[in-house]
Amino acid sequence: MAPSALMSMVRRYWRVNYDQPELLIAQYRAFSGKMPMMYLILLINSWALAYTYLDLAPHWLGLYFPALLTVLCATRLSFWWRGRHVDPTPGMAARALKRTNFLAAPIALGFSLWSVMLFPYGDIYAQAHVAFYMGITVICCIFCLMYLRSAALSVALIVNGIFTVFFISTHVPVFVAAALNVVLVTIGMLAIVNSHYSDFTRLIDAQVKTALLSDENLRLANLDSLTDIPNRRKFFFQLDHICSRATASGQRFAVVILDLDGFKAVNDLYGHTHGDQLLREVGQRLWALCQDERFHLARLGGDEFAVIIDDDLGDAALQAFGTRICAALRRPFMLYKATVQIAASVGVATFPDMAVDATSLYEHADYALYQGKRERRGTITLFSERDKAQIQRNANIEQALRLADFERELSVFFQPIVRLDDCQPIGFEALARWHSASKGAVAPIEFIPAAERMGIINQLSVILLKKALQAAATWPPSLRLSFNLSANDINTSEGMAEIVKVITTSGFSPSRLDLEITETAVLQDLEKSRRLVSALRELGCGITLDDFGTGYASLSHLHALPLTRIKIDKSFVADIEHNEVSYKIVKSLLALTHDMELACVVEGVETPQHLQRLRELGATHGQGYLFAMPLASDQVQTWLQSQAT
Repeated sequence: MAPSALMSMVRRYWRVNYDQPELLIAQYRAFSGKMPMMYLILLINSWALAYTYLDLAPHWLGLYFPALLTVLCATRLSFWWRGRHVDPTPGMAARALKRTNFLAAPIALGFSLWSVMLFPYGDIYAQAHVAFYMGITVICCIFCLMYLRSAALSVALIVNGIFTVFFISTHVPVFVAAALNVVLVTIGMLAIVNSHYSDFTRLIDAQVKTALLSDENLRLANLDSLTDIPNRRKFFFQLDHICSRATASGQRFAVVILDLDGFKAVNDLYGHTHGDQLLREVGQRLWALCQDERFHLARLGGDEFAVIIDDDLGDAALQAFGTRICAALRRPFMLYKATVQIAASVGVATFPDMAVDATSLYEHADYALYQGKRERRGTITLFSERDKAQIQRNANIEQALRLADFERELSVFFQPIVRLDDCQPIGFEALARWHSASKGAVAPIEFIPAAERMGIINQLSVILLKKALQAAATWPPSLRLSFNLSANDINTSEGMAEIVKVITTSGFSPSRLDLEITETAVLQDLEKSRRLVSALRELGCGITLDDFGTGYASLSHLHALPLTRIKIDKSFVADIEHNEVSYKIVKSLLALTHDMELACVVEGVETPQHLQRLRELGATHGQGYLFAMPLASDQVQTWLQSQAT
């Protein structure tokens, strides 16, 4: 072996690996656990040897010298004692191991020279004790130092080197044999130490690689693969953590949830490739707004994103942040060869004033988001005390619905639909009414959405339709019945089958029945809605698109559905006598229905001025409080007689 290669190997064996911080910490912890045992063995064996030579050697050698070595060892142990509970840093571990490396040689040399100097003062038994002391004690120390290979090698070579040279020089056959035996034992021990150290370093290296792989897997598990921002899993983990800390400290923080307005249209028009690109661009814009360490951005899924604001921001600051989000996402996006423009609706809830735990905080922010999407799409909505009260009321209504006897508590009222030229009735719209045994009268605007959320709306629709058809069977055959279907009724085969069954078994002619559907319900699944609604047309029923102009239906949607009639929403009629915009909208909608050869009913006719304006526009049919309030079943015949006179 070349001298340079030999020196390189020696340096490798005697140095501490400062470039491997995890190994340094592991060595420090392993050695620290063995240090007390090593010094205890060393001192007990040393004082046993000192006792053997107490009356044989001079006091400075037999007593004072081991006392000095004991003080040195006790000083080393005091360092260990002070740092026994400290979680070491790589730098701290490196300094401690370097100190051990430095002290191993002089300590080993001191105890070895001391024992050799005692040798001449003893008889054959005392001298044998010296040989036993040096041979056995060093073995224990080497095994205690095996996690620091360099120190173990130093101790082995110094102690056993002195032992071998000294006892061979005595020319006493027993001691010479012991020296040669120690040489062989030392070689075996060093081989074991080297093998153990190599296994130890490989184990630490494997643990480091496993930890890195685990960290990477955890990072990927918490990262949205499309946008490269934290995902839903990471969001709820952070939310739980921040909420727990805020509960303990009383700190206020906020959750922001946003949903893209118009994303589905981009997906449908340009395809999922453009949709994915749009989501990536949205993620980048949001990331630019959330660079502050207080803001934790995540993509919850689909086109929904969220931000945890880990700071006590006032409502005005939260409003400003949400406004910045809306403004940033309202700017056009350049997607491949297409330029698209969307918007975002934002909901915000704060802790602890508007929620008491992480789950309710998220749900309240989500509630605010969808309240905003219904009432002021493309803006920010803060969850309020009024919303909290409404949620509690919704929960009470849902509880009452679970306990309700629908056959007994549900009833149907009827509002006339009339010809606008002579105000004579052509039919009635069935309106649901619920008189709860526990809550009294509950408005449809409250219990219908609650039944939809609970998934029991089809059950209500079937009962109400039966009662409406039963009542309508007593009317003159010229009068029609209009009945509203829910999204669940027209988007599920099971719901539609129940509706068809009620119609076909009622004895009421389907040709006198108009089923009203909303734009929102249709657009949930246009193709499926088209198929199921077509089945109702084949049955002979008329199909009315309700509240036209308030949703997102386009002309293409109108052509796709087998409609027979359109209802113009009452919001356009409310100020038609004063507002030119409303006037023009109604005029355009009437022209559209005329061109498409569809019948048209105008809702919300409440004043003679409304009636006059609608007649001027050529509207033919309408309904509203001007003609009659909703009538109970037993009031319809009386009202019809009053109209005939």
